[in-house]
Amino acid sequence: MRQGAEFLPVTRQEMLARGWEQLDFVLVTGDAYVDHPSFGPAIIGRVLEAEGYKVGVISQPDFTTCESFKALGRPRFGFFIGGGNVDSMVAHYSVAKVRRAVDEYTPGGVAGKRPDRSATVYTRLAKQAYPDLPVILGGLEASLRRFAHYDYWLDTVLPSIAEDSGADLISFGMSEHQTAEIARRLAAGERAESIRDVAGTCYMTDFSCLPAKYVECAGFAKVSADKTAYARACRIQMDEQDPVTGQIVVQKQKTGYLVQNPPAKPLTRRELDAVAALPFTRRYHPSYEALGGVPAIEEVEFSIIHNRGCYGGCNFCAITLHQGRRVTSRSVDSVVQEGELLTKQPGFKGYIHDVGGPTANFRLPSCGRQMTKGICQGGKKCLAPSPCPHLIVDHKEYLAMLRRLRALPGVKKVFIRSGIRYDYLIWDKDETFFRELVEHHVSGQLKVAPEHCAPNTLKYMGKPPVEVFNKFSKRFYELTKQAGKKQYLVPYLMSSHPGSTLKDAVILAEYLYRHNIRPEQVQDFYPTPGTVSTCMFYTGLDPYTLEPVFVEKTAEGKALQRALLQYYEPRNTEKVVKALHMTHREDLIPLLAPGYKPRAAAGQGRRQRASEQAGKVRPAVQGRFAPKAKTNKGTGKWQNEKGGGTPKRRR
Repeated sequence: MRQGAEFLPVTRQEMLARGWEQLDFVLVTGDAYVDHPSFGPAIIGRVLEAEGYKVGVISQPDFTTCESFKALGRPRFGFFIGGGNVDSMVAHYSVAKVRRAVDEYTPGGVAGKRPDRSATVYTRLAKQAYPDLPVILGGLEASLRRFAHYDYWLDTVLPSIAEDSGADLISFGMSEHQTAEIARRLAAGERAESIRDVAGTCYMTDFSCLPAKYVECAGFAKVSADKTAYARACRIQMDEQDPVTGQIVVQKQKTGYLVQNPPAKPLTRRELDAVAALPFTRRYHPSYEALGGVPAIEEVEFSIIHNRGCYGGCNFCAITLHQGRRVTSRSVDSVVQEGELLTKQPGFKGYIHDVGGPTANFRLPSCGRQMTKGICQGGKKCLAPSPCPHLIVDHKEYLAMLRRLRALPGVKKVFIRSGIRYDYLIWDKDETFFRELVEHHVSGQLKVAPEHCAPNTLKYMGKPPVEVFNKFSKRFYELTKQAGKKQYLVPYLMSSHPGSTLKDAVILAEYLYRHNIRPEQVQDFYPTPGTVSTCMFYTGLDPYTLEPVFVEKTAEGKALQRALLQYYEPRNTEKVVKALHMTHREDLIPLLAPGYKPRAAAGQGRRQRASEQAGKVRPAVQGRFAPKAKTNKGTGKWQNEKGGGTPKRRR
């Protein structure tokens, strides 16, 4: 804990202990209160505090009554509300729409402490508690649902969360700039309905109050009835998410018009350093100790975030609509200072678990023109299907930072566990970083995300060809051998992504067999609000070309694709064989299902068994069998030929 740092008050008693009779702002969050820079509500609370405001936190309030929103008294200026670090529906339900048993952002991991669609519910309750006070809604859930959007759980299109919740303003993105400006204007006496020019915000209005110039996308009624209109609207929304070129976007909702101002400019390096230097305690509130703590802190307690944004542009990723595609990063000195701070934290054992962010090895904008002309539109990618000629590939600063962290007294190891973009790393002509990554920064396993291998599926994912992964993998194991280490790649894989046919899944299964990769867990595509892939899932169209895209939506089709990724599991044998028959790839049965014995008719079965006993019939299945799987002794984890079981995946 930093000297003098203390939690923001969460009770009236804690307010009074500071000598506060009334707060300026109340911050409401769907997560437990964890005062750590990996948690969005903690950042917003500290930003408001740094601006000189008295701020209190209501965490996971009772959502059955508005009385819980009065626990800290009436704030002078209003509420800032967020649903939590994860969209509440993703937090509550698996891709199969089964209720999760654990909520890692709740004390003790207990499920059910927040409502479904918590951002909307909390905003309505705050309005019930104090109808005349402004409510500013932000965070991931609000960012991804700010336009009319397909909702996977209801299997329908919903209007903007701005209309549904009744919030006065939606603050999308990371929101430090917006939060500070909105707070200053509210404190100066300006009414919320007159704050209409802040970049990075949305609001509802009527036709007569629309701005003079804007880009309009199809409205709620149209996109609900016309999937082509939905796809076109998606493209407009994605194209305007750049702080340089983004224009005001208007979309008609049920009762009014949503106006999205252009995105806020990303924080500069100096501003990011200032946010990192805010007095976070880096712990969950002590009131949670008796409840078992907050599980989510375990992943980040001894980790460092050094960047924001990602120009990788994977179509299934929500970063485009939240953090944006422009990468910004902290200074090396700032990151090293945080490393020094970690060494003084209780429980630190010498290991910095991660130095990363949305993408660990991005430190710079993708190219020089991006700063003045913005990110390319129309779905063009910086890395896929091949790297852009203007792409800046440089690991020098990242490497210098890691070297300084390694040299800190008390630090034994510095690991990189968040996503390394191998399709960026492999194009660096200077191999120094790659070598030092292998020698110093892999904790036995390095997670990478090829996601698939079939060209058709990778195209719709926005990922590069599998040959790029093969090149990276080959060199990784060469460098690992040279370093005298035993380290393994852990590939993330996804089934049933839009565009992925059963034939594509068979191609992936064969690829996994040929490379002796046996993933313990795989991820079914999860249609979260606001992504390009979710648009394809709902419409069956590529929003950039309007060409049809195959989408597997049947339970059986999804089960077959998922089973193929774990073909080696005996419980999947019947599904694997069925998929191979359906795709006319019976030649793979001896490889992917070597123990399979077809079910014969009763009479035929008796005759065959009698013949086998007489030695007159050869085995029913011939061909080369898969090699016997190895396990890690003591753990039972499957290994590929180069090792590595796959840990639980987080999305």
